[in-house]
Amino acid sequence: MSKTAQERWYDVIRSPVVTEKATQGSEHNQVTFRVSTDATKPEIKAAVEGLFGVKVDKVNTINVNGKAKVWKGRRGQRASWKKAVVRIAEGQHIDVMTGV
Repeated sequence: MSKTAQERWYDVIRSPVVTEKATQGSEHNQVTFRVSTDATKPEIKAAVEGLFGVKVDKVNTINVNGKAKVWKGRRGQRASWKKAVVRIAEGQHIDVMTGV
């Protein structure tokens, strides 16, 4: 792959999502990531396979809308973001706590 495509991998995958629901997905070979809002499913698949060295079976994406919040009487809006649930091949593992 070209150097620019490999650099894009780090732009596509922002961070792992570490919640109770996301960690339950590991029982079904699923890992959840926060990804760039303009990332496509093939880009996410290529980035996960390239960075972690695993075989990706399926990628599902969800656009999460930012919540409207009130803080000290002022209204605000949290940023919207994109979530990707990646199913990896049977028998492979990604440890999101150790980093890339």
